[in-house]
Amino acid sequence: MYDKTEMPQYLNDFLTYIDTIKGKSKNTSKEYFYDLRTFLRFLKILNNIVDKNIDFEKISIDDVSIDLIEKVTLSDLYEYMAYVNRGRGNTASSRARKVSSLRSFYKYLSTKACLIKNNPTKELDSPKIGKSLPKYLDLKSSRQLLEAADANSENKRDYCILTLLLNCGLRVSELIGININDIRGDTLTVVGKGNKERTIYLNNACLSAIKSYMDIRPKDGLKDRSALFLNKNKDRIGPRGIQLMVKKYLDLAGLDSKKYSTHKLRHTAATLMYKHGNVDIRALQEILGHQNLSTTEIYTHIDNEQLRKAINNNPLADEKSKN
Repeated sequence: MYDKTEMPQYLNDFLTYIDTIKGKSKNTSKEYFYDLRTFLRFLKILNNIVDKNIDFEKISIDDVSIDLIEKVTLSDLYEYMAYVNRGRGNTASSRARKVSSLRSFYKYLSTKACLIKNNPTKELDSPKIGKSLPKYLDLKSSRQLLEAADANSENKRDYCILTLLLNCGLRVSELIGININDIRGDTLTVVGKGNKERTIYLNNACLSAIKSYMDIRPKDGLKDRSALFLNKNKDRIGPRGIQLMVKKYLDLAGLDSKKYSTHKLRHTAATLMYKHGNVDIRALQEILGHQNLSTTEIYTHIDNEQLRKAINNNPLADEKSKN
């Protein structure tokens, strides 16, 4: 994931802490590392430890002392946020994640490791993130996507993957992590964010697709016998393989693969369940594995057709102009 020799010991200890004690996923731990590596590189430039014209990506961080970390002021932090905004073109959500990484990092150093006394991130504001409606496929487009994969009997694996994504709202990491023994009867156990397990109940479409795929799933020469979904090398399929497969069928279905992505299928599943299945918002929260209800509430948006219908149902809608 990353080379421990590339970083100072205190950063390595912090990453171990969030991995083993806080139970963060490998992807989250990797994001913390990338965020904090960028921060430490910036500190070396800010303090004239390296030439300002040096290639930023080649700046080593293994020699950044804890004394330099402790000297950081709130003003330095805002200068860093300005740098990642203007210098690196980070979006508001990316900058907000960097603020979260810094807060966790400094909290650990000051209260857990007791390596520093002051925590400048206590007063660090997070960028305001504008709320936008999630993009999703409507019911007709979702059926088109499934039909694109179902058109060829050799695509039973792909059809099964798309069926699970569109029916269960799985994250890609959850999908590729499924083992055969995670499926028992009509239930599927997945490991979500923070290594939290949850149970998903499989409908008839999912059960049928899984059965059809298992009938043709390779049995010999497997590199990962426990994995449900295998790639052409008979090993567990990876995130990139899923992404390329979804793009392929979006294109075959005549849908915009630049507008929609694998994660948009999770949005699609959530929206279809809420809009057409009359699923309670708290039940949807459990299905999607959201820790906070506010995260789930983005799927309760009202679509344009509902807005149009609301306006047309106004009692004054048929009144003719009297001018």
